[in-house]
Amino acid sequence: MSEISPLVRLVDDDDAFRESQKLFLSMCGYEVKDWADPVRFLEEDDPRVPGCLVLDIRMPEMTGLELQRALYVRGNKLPIIFLTGHGDIETAVYTMKYGAVDFFEKRGDPLKLRDSVSKACERSRQYWRQKKEEEKFEETFNSLTNREKDVIVLAAKGASNREIADQLGIGQETVKMHCSNAYGKLGGGEISVRSLSMASESARRRF
Repeated sequence: MSEISPLVRLVDDDDAFRESQKLFLSMCGYEVKDWADPVRFLEEDDPRVPGCLVLDIRMPEMTGLELQRALYVRGNKLPIIFLTGHGDIETAVYTMKYGAVDFFEKRGDPLKLRDSVSKACERSRQYWRQKKEEEKFEETFNSLTNREKDVIVLAAKGASNREIADQLGIGQETVKMHCSNAYGKLGGGEISVRSLSMASESARRRF
């Protein structure tokens, strides 16, 4: 299944500036969608689409800082780039505290914005790749039998077959069988190293 193309979101109540940035980023090869109203952005944007948000600070209905905070509270991982005509060091530090990846003045070098958007979109793609891998693993892990889970969780903690057998009250050959079955379902080979690491995380939730 192919990846979804990243989307650059622009939120700025300055229509002329927003249109100019939309044109610039579109010419750089990005799919761009824009909003003048941050509230409508919250209502309409699909956070599952990778990309980034280019955001103004001073807007009448909701400020850029308030929008950033709302996204933070919702657990939205969309990288945010602030592009504003009303910036200062204190504001820049605040935005970074809540996850902004960059902070530029509107009259700054547009190529710096282009480069920042590129990095932010790649960061977003990596986040969604990892999230899909983790969700796929979780689904597979949950398909294991209870005994296979018990065995693979202990193996992830570094226990030997003998130690697992003693702890679970089963034979070592049975441990090997369950471990082999679990390895196969989780991917085997090199994938199993990552899978076992995730199994350790699952173990903390199970015990």
